[in-house]
Amino acid sequence: MLRKVRAVVLDTDGVITDSARVHAAAWKTAFDAFLRAHPPEDPHQRRPFDERDDYLRYVDGKSRLDGAAAFLVSRGLDLPAETVREVAADKEELFTDRLREHGIDAYPGTVRLLRALHRREVPLAAASASRHAGELLTRAGVLDLFDTLVDGGEAARLDLPGKPHPALFLEAARRLGVPADRAAVVEDALAGVEAGRRGGFALVVGVDRTAVPGTREALLQHGAHLVVRDLGELIGTGEAK
Repeated sequence: MLRKVRAVVLDTDGVITDSARVHAAAWKTAFDAFLRAHPPEDPHQRRPFDERDDYLRYVDGKSRLDGAAAFLVSRGLDLPAETVREVAADKEELFTDRLREHGIDAYPGTVRLLRALHRREVPLAAASASRHAGELLTRAGVLDLFDTLVDGGEAARLDLPGKPHPALFLEAARRLGVPADRAAVVEDALAGVEAGRRGGFALVVGVDRTAVPGTREALLQHGAHLVVRDLGELIGTGEAK
């Protein structure tokens, strides 16, 4: 299927770089501290943030503010915008500290696919709701493989709505000079695959690295045309040779 598209737009966290787990850990620390300080009335809603289920359902693929708001609302907390911003800022500080202390690697299978597409001169874009995308790609040594990057800073500057709205991906495709119906989107987040389908992209590839029952089916239900565990699988099937 990738052989039939003229350009590929890839999400960053969890698709290109192994950074989703660091995001999830930072969210857990920030949310758990907030829940302890401001416990919901319902005892069941006081349970700690789940780095797998809660992250995928409420946070993954969204901007920091949208993700923070979605999770807190799920716990019955209708909070002022300033409070949501404070929680998101706590997470941002935690993530930044961990990023600069440990760094982030790119997935080997993704790198192999990127190099295969690069050899074929397929235009490539990285897209992310995170303002750290450029730093992540630079530290992982893959920024030079992309023709353009649309990150959270650019999204804010252009006032692009967050996923599942397709604006981020459509802007990336526009910069590559390829219409959405001739391009592919690669995503690991439910909101992201839904954005790709809403944007009318020719191919939406879901990436399931969780090994959690039901995740593959959820990605398909939200808009993925196919789901792989690792992007290197697309080379093995001849998709990117």
